[in-house]
Amino acid sequence: MRWENLTADSGHSRADDTALFGADAVVTRTFDTPEFSGITFHEIRARSIINRVPAVSRMSFQWTVNPYRGCSHACVYCFARKTHSYLDLDTGLGFDSQIVVKTNAPELLRRQLGSPRWQGEHIAMGTNVDCYQRAEGRYRLMPGIIGALRDHANPFSILTKGTLILRDLDLLKQAHAVTDVGISVSVGFIDAELWRTVEPGTPAPERRLEVVRTLAEHGIGCGVLMAPVIPFLSDAPEQLRATVRAIAAAGATSVTPLVLHLRPGAREWFMAWLGRHHPHLVRRYERLYADGSYAPKWYQRRITRQVHELAREYGIGPADAPMPRRMPEPEPPTPDLPEGTQLTLI
Repeated sequence: MRWENLTADSGHSRADDTALFGADAVVTRTFDTPEFSGITFHEIRARSIINRVPAVSRMSFQWTVNPYRGCSHACVYCFARKTHSYLDLDTGLGFDSQIVVKTNAPELLRRQLGSPRWQGEHIAMGTNVDCYQRAEGRYRLMPGIIGALRDHANPFSILTKGTLILRDLDLLKQAHAVTDVGISVSVGFIDAELWRTVEPGTPAPERRLEVVRTLAEHGIGCGVLMAPVIPFLSDAPEQLRATVRAIAAAGATSVTPLVLHLRPGAREWFMAWLGRHHPHLVRRYERLYADGSYAPKWYQRRITRQVHELAREYGIGPADAPMPRRMPEPEPPTPDLPEGTQLTLI
């Protein structure tokens, strides 16, 4: 397995790159513990950690921080699967089990935030892969990241399915006191059987809603990104009602629905899963997504209208969560490694 064809725009010469990335630039580890069974970690020292979001993504923010690539949540629909192909890693099981860890993310972020070129703009986290996935329990990158953002009073937001965010509650409260902090938890449905097959590495939906409740109790408002709403599996009126009712009961400040989208990389993996678990739906999906990655506008509008009506009924505020209705396009290769670098992972 090799890391090839990664582009970089830092302006370093090749000699500089060689100095920055020696023979020990990548360290590959496995851990003999049940929670990390079958998972391989590739530890790298990144050259840059604040990433610019491509303008074509039409996001409400321009900058992201992603301390990990790949995600052990193993959500079969995850749009970020395509990003693993930039590293010549598999977008299926490889995305779930080959996790890239930017071990120097906290100190690198602190240095970049202190640069006179940085203008203190909003930074979004969790928009590519979850920064509170299982690996964070071992590598503990987020406390240093949040601490750097707090110390520079830099506004930020986090989107997560991970309950581990509560470990950093005190840091979040400190940051909330000095800058704008937006937290959103992703809960697309509360069907336990569906959750076990489609999001097998995530905490259960009710545990994620407990995160919402706990944050609210500590004065940190938390929205819910109701994502994804999965056609024919979680979109029945009674299912939408049950989900919104549970979100409201948890004290969410807002609910923002997002219909499943199937970009290349995720589409193939999801359709294979669908064929195994719900073969009778394959043709319906092929028709619904015949024109591209997104469900038809009429379907998206119908789901959005239903969810917003239910939100009003249950007393949830406007759908103004800091996370976008559409997630960004998969990131292009980021300048973690210099252009042309070929490093064999051993």
